[in-house]
Amino acid sequence: MDVKDAFLNGYLHEAVYVEQPKGFINPNFPNHVYKLKKAMYGLKQAPRAWYERLTKFLINQGYRKGGTDKTLFVKKDKGRLMITQICVDDIVFGGMSNQMVQHFVHQMQSEFEMSLVGKLTYFLGLQVKQMEDMIFISQSNYVKNIVKKYGFENASHKRTPATTHLKLSKDENGVVIDQSLYKSMIGSFLYLTAIRPNITFVVGVCKISSRAQDEPSDSSKKDSEVHR
Repeated sequence: MDVKDAFLNGYLHEAVYVEQPKGFINPNFPNHVYKLKKAMYGLKQAPRAWYERLTKFLINQGYRKGGTDKTLFVKKDKGRLMITQICVDDIVFGGMSNQMVQHFVHQMQSEFEMSLVGKLTYFLGLQVKQMEDMIFISQSNYVKNIVKKYGFENASHKRTPATTHLKLSKDENGVVIDQSLYKSMIGSFLYLTAIRPNITFVVGVCKISSRAQDEPSDSSKKDSEVHR
């Protein structure tokens, strides 16, 4: 489900003024400004205003906000669950009965201008395949994109990525690499650990090591650089 012009639905609780846009300046009051009644795109308050309005609406409909994930909403009705996940202006939802799902769709469309985009197949790097008796979730495309993005196409495969006593030490002769690139790489792998627990330890070591974060280097390139 996609919300059309989501940020225009938020209400402002403080006074916000904007200058008159070019081409629409009032000739009688060229130095005046506009006071906004509602949020609009470009305002730093717009995402929060939209989320607050949507949250208030869902809670009034009997939903409970998640304790850890504040964008997850759950409703229980006679032992059945209806789950809604918010991601900015995209809403993923599912229920234990078709009646609950249709009722949710009707509620949302009565309050906001929305469009249905069909069954969920891809969401935030997750591939979703829905079958009659199960839902299969994978990140194969996400992994392929990481491999291509960071140049790991020819990297050797390891059944166990690292030993449990692994400690990172500074290689004085290592080739210095871009710090932001290293952090981006670790962030990409952290998201992958949700379905690949076998890499959790080594990714965690690379993340918590302040030396690796501040002065990352590549020892694998050391010899090739020396002989050039």
